Amino acid sequence: MTTLRDMKSGDHGRVQGFDAGAPSYRRKLLSMGLTPGAEFQVIRVAPLGDPVEVRVRGCSISLRKDEAAALLVEGLS
Repeated sequence: MTTLRDMKSGDHGRVQGFDAGAPSYRRKLLSMGLTPGAEFQVIRVAPLGDPVEVRVRGCSISLRKDEAAALLVEGLS
């Protein structure tokens, strides 16, 4: 398992859960549709890694580095 922060543009993944050390981001990510089991695609990553744009459930969402690091994901082929 890895974090969303470690993924590159064009990668596909599935949300597995949330980092236990970041409870403040959990509610925000859940409200944006990043629930366990949700599939997503990384659309683009800014040159310095902040923000990361993902498409999940038909919506594009931009996340800061800290928010992306709080999301545990599984890469899909």
